[in-house]
Amino acid sequence: MKRLAIIGCSILALTACKNENKETEAENMDTQESVAMQEVEQEWQELFNGEDLQGWKAYNKDSISSQWKVENGVIAFEPSAEERESSENLITEDEFGNFEMSFEWKISEGGNSGVMWAVQEDEKYAEPYLTGPEIQVLDNQKHPDAKNGPNRTAGALYDMVPPSEDATKPAGEWNKETIYINHEENKGWVELNGTRVTEFPVHGEEWEEMVKNSKFSEWEGFGTNRSGHIALQDHDDKVWYRNIKIKEL
Repeated sequence: MKRLAIIGCSILALTACKNENKETEAENMDTQESVAMQEVEQEWQELFNGEDLQGWKAYNKDSISSQWKVENGVIAFEPSAEERESSENLITEDEFGNFEMSFEWKISEGGNSGVMWAVQEDEKYAEPYLTGPEIQVLDNQKHPDAKNGPNRTAGALYDMVPPSEDATKPAGEWNKETIYINHEENKGWVELNGTRVTEFPVHGEEWEEMVKNSKFSEWEGFGTNRSGHIALQDHDDKVWYRNIKIKEL
């Protein structure tokens, strides 16, 4: 009888031990999943905090005019005749090399803007587009640049690679876009409203050939750098940006 009792206690102890191990394993798995999720979230860096222009500056200027403002979690650009001594492009204070950038944009009717990367800030360059390649932001329906060829429409690598299709929403509506630049893979692409519309190399012979066949062929310094600032373009038209974040690769 004692022997049976001892055996019974042993079985109960083993069962309890197994249950504890299972609970511990489950807790460990939950912890690992939580850490993994935090690491994924930490990969993305907010470029715009939704409240002010911290982390941004005006290209080749010491201060940002009231033409660039933050309204309801949105960066809004509205050109002002009183403040238009020259164009005022917005650039990140930080520089980036290989990255994936996600953001939303909305353009005014007949409007034009753009997002550039690898921009070099220097007094010898009057505009960021003199060094930084541009992904076009445009009202494809009413801006005349759209009639100058598909490589000047929204989502294009400006004047070099056209989008495979027009995936934009009408002027005044939000578009979601991702720009991917990776020099290690020699790959760049643009996704617009869930559609991969543009793909291109980012350096090497094929890149140099594209530049040679574009309006930038004689521009010393254009597209030659593998890192630099990211710019939001002032093209004399109202434009809005929000939910701007970046992941360095």
